[in-house]
Amino acid sequence: MKILIVEDELKTGEYLRRGLTESGFVVAWAQNGLDGQHMAKTEAYDLIVLDVMLPDINGLEIITSLREASINTPVLFLTAKDSVEDRVKGLEKGADDYLVKPFAFTELLARVRTILRRGVTVSASTTLKIADLVLNLPSRQAVRSGQRIVLTNKEFSLLELLLRKKGEVLPRSLIASQVWDMNFDSDSNVIDVAIRRLRSKIDDPFEIKLIHTVRGMGYKMEAADDGSPEI
Repeated sequence: MKILIVEDELKTGEYLRRGLTESGFVVAWAQNGLDGQHMAKTEAYDLIVLDVMLPDINGLEIITSLREASINTPVLFLTAKDSVEDRVKGLEKGADDYLVKPFAFTELLARVRTILRRGVTVSASTTLKIADLVLNLPSRQAVRSGQRIVLTNKEFSLLELLLRKKGEVLPRSLIASQVWDMNFDSDSNVIDVAIRRLRSKIDDPFEIKLIHTVRGMGYKMEAADDGSPEI
């Protein structure tokens, strides 16, 4: 399980990083809000431990940005504010839990594990949709206009990534790291070939095209009917 910590206090951040690492998690640590927001949007995490009071952009703004981008990674808020009003505000913004500083690490660890267990249950029944395309994650099946589409494992992973970040432009470097777990080589056409093959199954037989090229930047998933995308 991979956890992102967004915490500007060095002592607290190191305390969390060390404790969660020793508890068996893979941990990334952003020491300011802007870096944390960028990491949360460009990398896949199972949980974000997010401080509310950050010097550049606060935790409430970060979670609002993530939810608006359809990034539903579970969030555990950390804050020095313990009023009911503050906690309600955080939960209404989409946080999964709220822990007031100072806290015992054992309590934080228990909350982390509870959220992660809950997340596994939720994701087991999740489907991703855009237009007439439905992706069933547990069965790893894709259906468009009632027709089942046979995909390879990599094609399914690529389509899942595009759907999870629909409307966002995904650079080839991000696709390479997320789907193939490799660094992107600008001389390689692996990503373009994979997109072309996916389009042949997802888009070519249908009038409305979903996978679009943004020249010089990458690809995005969007339900538009203003012409065929180009590579």
